[in-house]
Amino acid sequence: MAIEIYKRGQGKNTRLWSGFALGTISAFGCYRLFLKLSSTVENLVVQMLVPVFVFGAIAALLFWLANKPSLADFMISAESEMKKVNWSTREEIVASTIVVIVVLVFMAALLGTTDLLFRTLFSWLLES
Repeated sequence: MAIEIYKRGQGKNTRLWSGFALGTISAFGCYRLFLKLSSTVENLVVQMLVPVFVFGAIAALLFWLANKPSLADFMISAESEMKKVNWSTREEIVASTIVVIVVLVFMAALLGTTDLLFRTLFSWLLES
């Protein structure tokens, strides 16, 4: 059985970056396994080879998953949909951010004033 990439060239970025992210997480996990084995097992060969074999098994699983037709088709369609997104310009983002900050300041002032009024009202009612 030859190793083939399902729909080569399609969804390349999505598959590449997903594999890189999961591979990085796997590498950190295997490093933690190595540290755990270093503190419990005295055989250096076992300390080194077990994490390497685990990482190799995870890498093979990731390759198989990335080339599984249903998952690969999902990644291909996700990448094509992301290319269709109309991304906001810098000016639109700045304007939206300013609107959000102004509304937050207004709401904070409104809630603070309401709280002060109710606190004054209830303290006046409780004193009489």
